[in-house]
Parts: sequence; structure tokens; C-alpha cells
Amino acid sequence: MVQESFKARKKGVGLFVGVKTSGCTGYSYVLEFIDDLAPYEDKPETIIIQDKGVTLVSNEKSLVLLNGSILDYKVKGLNKGFEFINPNVKDQCGCGESFNV
Repeated sequence: MVQESFKARKKGVGLFVGVKTSGCTGYSYVLEFIDDLAPYEDKPETIIIQDKGVTLVSNEKSLVLLNGSILDYKVKGLNKGFEFINPNVKDQCGCGESFNV
């Protein structure tokens, strides 16, 4: 599904997968298309993974919080998109936008 998203956008070299401090519970997921790897390549905390024809970019802090997670593509009625299934989550806010480990 990631490769299909790149084709639909007609640009992109990778996908950033991570977390940021946010929300009422602590962290929120970050999933962003990357059109240029150069800004990430110079950062020592950056981790670049190539798998199944897709370049994934993350950082050490995010990978600790995402360890064991699954990034799934779901279709629910008229809505579709990527969903994180994170076994490390201990608590999440009522709206599901933020979580804590």
C-alpha cells in the first residue's frame, strides 16, 4: 500500500515513521511522506531502513517506543488509512490520538 501511495502522489523517496511528544497522554504517531532524504541523512539519530522496495526513516527514540509495532492499512466504511498496532501502549486518550508506554 505504501508503494501505491507513492505512485498516486507521483513523488516521494521514503516514509518517516515515528512518534512525537503530543496530546493529553504523552505521544502521538508520525507518518509522513519524504520527498528528499538529505535532511535526514546528516542527523546521527536517523535510522534508514530499506525493505520490500520501500525506504523507511525513523530515529532511535521512536524505534524504542514502536518496538514490536505493526503498521497496518485499514478500510473502515468510507475511511481508509494506516493504523499503528503497538503492543507497548499502556494508556491512550479517549479520542485515540495520543498514547503512553
